[in-house]
Amino acid sequence: QRISGGKEADAPKRRQRALFKMNSRSTTPSASSTHSTSHSTRTPTPLRTNNTPLRTATSPYSHPLQQQQQQQRQQFQPPNHPQQLQQQQQQQRQQYYDGSRVPVQKQNVWADSETGSEVSVGDPSFPPRNIAISNGQRNYTQTNVPTSSLSQPPAAAAFSFSHALPPIPSSATDSSSSPNISYALENESDVRTNLGHTRLVMALLSEMWIVNLAFILTGTWLKSFYLGNIQQYDDYYLWNTSCYWKLGLLFPLPYTLICFFGLVLPFRTPKFLSYEGEKKRRLDNLYILTVTKGDNREAVYRAWNAHKHLERLHPSVRVHVLTDEPYFFEGINCYTCPKTFSTSCSKYKARALEWYRQTMRFTEHDWILHLDEESVIDDESVKRLLDFIFYEKDYHFGQGVIFYNQYKYWSNWIFTVADALRVGDDVSRFQLQYTYFHRPVFGAHGSFLLTNGLVENAVTWDLGSLTEDYQFAVKAWDRGFRCGKIAGIVREQSPLDLVGFMKQRRRWYVGIRRLPSVLPKVWSFFWSLGIISLFASIASIALGFELHYGTPRWMGMLIDFNFMNFVYLYILGIFLQDLDKGVNPLLMILRIPTTIVVQFIAVVLEGLAVMYGIFIPPADFDVIKK
Repeated sequence: QRISGGKEADAPKRRQRALFKMNSRSTTPSASSTHSTSHSTRTPTPLRTNNTPLRTATSPYSHPLQQQQQQQRQQFQPPNHPQQLQQQQQQQRQQYYDGSRVPVQKQNVWADSETGSEVSVGDPSFPPRNIAISNGQRNYTQTNVPTSSLSQPPAAAAFSFSHALPPIPSSATDSSSSPNISYALENESDVRTNLGHTRLVMALLSEMWIVNLAFILTGTWLKSFYLGNIQQYDDYYLWNTSCYWKLGLLFPLPYTLICFFGLVLPFRTPKFLSYEGEKKRRLDNLYILTVTKGDNREAVYRAWNAHKHLERLHPSVRVHVLTDEPYFFEGINCYTCPKTFSTSCSKYKARALEWYRQTMRFTEHDWILHLDEESVIDDESVKRLLDFIFYEKDYHFGQGVIFYNQYKYWSNWIFTVADALRVGDDVSRFQLQYTYFHRPVFGAHGSFLLTNGLVENAVTWDLGSLTEDYQFAVKAWDRGFRCGKIAGIVREQSPLDLVGFMKQRRRWYVGIRRLPSVLPKVWSFFWSLGIISLFASIASIALGFELHYGTPRWMGMLIDFNFMNFVYLYILGIFLQDLDKGVNPLLMILRIPTTIVVQFIAVVLEGLAVMYGIFIPPADFDVIKK
């Protein structure tokens, strides 16, 4: 004990002596300074006196190595230090906003480098209550409701974790068909559910117009002439008795013609676009909004886990989940629409969207991507969506392609094949609308709907319709806004059971039929004619065994044209989804004949769903379980 105590007592003295010797050696004059090379002629090192301090207040560490270590300790900061995060975020913004407008965040102030103006984000008076804004054709007044005036419970508060997100490495910004997503995960071992082959599918669609043209025309010609004798096509008569019931088979002709032109006209993808040298449109916020009632807890967290990493792709991206009270989820950016909030017309989903619009107080520099609770968007599609926002300055809302291969793909053959027609519809009819017409003449989807804050404030979601997405697009068109094509993919899920399938189709049919505009009523009328076509097909098959009437060849060619278009839309939808999913090529080939057979069952179910909507219209908004 005495020895150890002595060592402990002598330790400070030993350290002082060692430091004094090091200091003495560092301050000893060299031989050149004394003009002598002899060791004995060097100036002796002075001894430390009581008036010579070992350390000073300005330099507590005299040795250069100690000073260097102390500087390193002072400069060291933990990874999540607020000052370091702020510097990293500012560097990230400077790196990504390489256009003429470079937003620079200074605490609660956003500065525009082009105009030199500053806008306070924390100011409750921003933006002003009424602002005169223009979309290039007409002037409108943007009305904003202050957040404090809404009856918002504490559960409606949003929790944001974006401040803790590290910046993206420069190498991680390169996109590919199989992007490296480790930079976007909290844990590199996490499993992502939304991996697809967006780039491959879009590259294929840009070249498939010639394949579409060849398949449909060749199939129609072979069926009409090589199989014409089997179908009893007659070249000597223009009309006979069988034409009365076969006339119903021509009712889908307007739809198939529209789809045909959409298939054979080039599909607009980034291959045909060049943004080099173009000035970027200003973007402050891109809200990726998943809208859900909230009762399906698994679907809510599944959507959040699939999208939370997207905030690291670009500084403007914000991932939000919108639910109805009392459903609120902690640990995510959840916004809950209170029960006390009401509008004059809207209900259900539209009511929540209207509350969200008033709460967020959008400006013309904000964009909102609307997704359903089962919808998932991948990294490549978000980057193409940002390109649409930055460079497609003529358009204020847009849509892309929706696949139904995200969850439980091919778990039910009938519903998978039935939704394949919707995929074919997106790459044909809707591609014609968004690429060439730039007006929602055929409608719009509620999911994968990208809208500008200017459009939302001019149209609002106070609509009062079962198909609020279609009505929103039509009203935006009436106000002079134009739409464009987004070369991206959102992946969803097909209904799980027959009841959900029938209710979903019934809501679409009845909702479109009830819209006040002319075009929705026209399309619902042609949709109703599909029932007559279904019965005409059954009658032609049944009466063909008893009444051996031939079919005029002109009518047979039109019927075959309709048939080949429908078959090709189903096959194309399955093929694209299998390709995106990475299905084995042999299995993809085997699924083609399966699709041709199962599509007839799907067509019957589609017709029954229309009859269901005619005789038993929905009194409420049907939420489909997925």
